[in-house]
Amino acid sequence: MSSEAETIDVDETCCASCGIAAHDDIKLKKCTACHLVKYCGVKCQREHRSQHKRACKKRAAEIRDEILFKQPESSHFGECPICCLPLPLDEGKSIMMACCSQQICKGCSYTNAIREINDSIQQRCPFCRRPLPKTDAEVDRMVKRRVEVNDPVALREFGTRCHFEGDYGRAIEYWTRAARLGEAGAHYQLSFAYNLGDDVEKDMKKAIYHAEQAAIGGHYIARHNLGYEEYDDGKVERAVKHWIIAASLGFDDSLESLKDCYKEGCIQKEDFAAALRAHKAAVDATKSPQREEAEAKW
Repeated sequence: MSSEAETIDVDETCCASCGIAAHDDIKLKKCTACHLVKYCGVKCQREHRSQHKRACKKRAAEIRDEILFKQPESSHFGECPICCLPLPLDEGKSIMMACCSQQICKGCSYTNAIREINDSIQQRCPFCRRPLPKTDAEVDRMVKRRVEVNDPVALREFGTRCHFEGDYGRAIEYWTRAARLGEAGAHYQLSFAYNLGDDVEKDMKKAIYHAEQAAIGGHYIARHNLGYEEYDDGKVERAVKHWIIAASLGFDDSLESLKDCYKEGCIQKEDFAAALRAHKAAVDATKSPQREEAEAKW
């Protein structure tokens, strides 16, 4: 540990610049980047910057990695709000409801539809129970209502629609709004936009930032792509960490990348075996008789 860090441990109740101790009239505030030191004010923080900069950047990077490489509880899709099972990574096995922006697994959608047909009642959303839209115009109105109330999923979807229609400026606007609300899919879209320069100035720093935010939110493709970025930069250990996390969410491509790494001797046998088990467990967790019936009949 550096002498600076040792001093911080001893004098953590004092301003790192002027040394004044905290009391009723003076409240010390931590450096928001590293949380290592405290200051009595902005003036002291600025004066101490040259001494603290190196340790601050190092600890800030460590904190970022702690967050980045933490295994998410689930993919960014989360759970079906009806059966509470993890949603499959295959988007074709779930349906996003325009009325409430909820992602419903096909098993629950199918079961709800069959019940309503058998009972000869109006078909409604399995989650919010609004009548299902009958026309594209109704779908558009529902999505726009969700956008108006700043629903992050609706904002992301509306941005994707704008992008598909060639309106890249509005796409960036809606994705940015959704990303500010923590929507992982929007961060993923922005990472591509800044990487390719789609109606924004190409900015690899922003592209990596948004890819990392998406990965932190459970976006397995963003995580997988970050692995390749690290691998191409020669940072194999970090690439393997990314692929283990994505494989543990059930992503097949990351498991294949780990297999290649195992053949090359870049991952230990026990770590690869653990990733295989985690991948299988994640895939199995998305299965149910109800979903299997829906896949077979719908």
